Amino acid sequence: MRAVFVDASPSLGAVTERLHRATDIPVQVNQQPDITSEQLPALLGDAQIAIIDHTHLPTAIAKQCKGLKHVVFLGTGARSYMNPEELEAECGIQVHIIKGYGDTAVAEMAFALMWAAAKGLAFMDRGIRAGKWLRTDGMELTGKTVGLIGFGGIGAEMARLCNGAGMRVIAWNRTPRAAEGVEFVELDTLLAESHVVSLHLLLNDETRGFLSAGRIAKMRKDAIFVNTARGAITDEAALAKAVEAGALRHIGLDVYAEEPLPAGHFLSKVENATLAAHSAFRTPEASDNLIEAALEHCRRIAREA
Repeated sequence: MRAVFVDASPSLGAVTERLHRATDIPVQVNQQPDITSEQLPALLGDAQIAIIDHTHLPTAIAKQCKGLKHVVFLGTGARSYMNPEELEAECGIQVHIIKGYGDTAVAEMAFALMWAAAKGLAFMDRGIRAGKWLRTDGMELTGKTVGLIGFGGIGAEMARLCNGAGMRVIAWNRTPRAAEGVEFVELDTLLAESHVVSLHLLLNDETRGFLSAGRIAKMRKDAIFVNTARGAITDEAALAKAVEAGALRHIGLDVYAEEPLPAGHFLSKVENATLAAHSAFRTPEASDNLIEAALEHCRRIAREA
């Protein structure tokens, strides 16, 4: 049995080689992160396990990968790149995801985007680089209400950070939760009362398009919206329209429905927006956690074979 890490960045490739044990199954590390779906059958050969970071695996391509039985997806958003249920039903391929490896890293990015949005840092930075001295009136976040949509590991970390900053923390979750320092409320209440709305849901069939134009319209006029979850959970066009019309104060995004964000995309033209390149989880600590979890999946699969 062997595995192929099909799209390793140099940093994740180095981590994989460092954490791989002599007793582990062989793992081929392909450091061509821009590999296409069509190249996967040749790259995988007879490998039973594919470790995938960001490469799309259409079911039609998976059928050409004759030895493939398992996909270890590096994160929780596998549905952005493949159809796990279809892969299992039509190809007998199991998709394994990794939770919790970057909860602190992603929460810190959400926290940073919130503060950057509140203070207008991206707007002033762009102005100064263009030779303009543009000042903004910032929002003081101490004492303000932050609403967390989704309360898993990342939401809990975001709550910890916001509590430490003296904010009131409210949250909505699809299943009942309780946490110290957090008030759980109905979704409409959260949208209406939050000065900052931070999204922390997994992407699946139930959450795709969850933050619709109708729900965006229920948010405070001066609200900041932060998304470090998945772009497809939101109506991106409605978000852009709302902030451009002054219905929202600012949007801070690390994720998009289409990635990389194409040149000239409408979101890149929104003035009151702070945009990051889906990098929230990219810290040395999170990378170690991620790759160790991926290798542990491989070890378990080998033991059960």
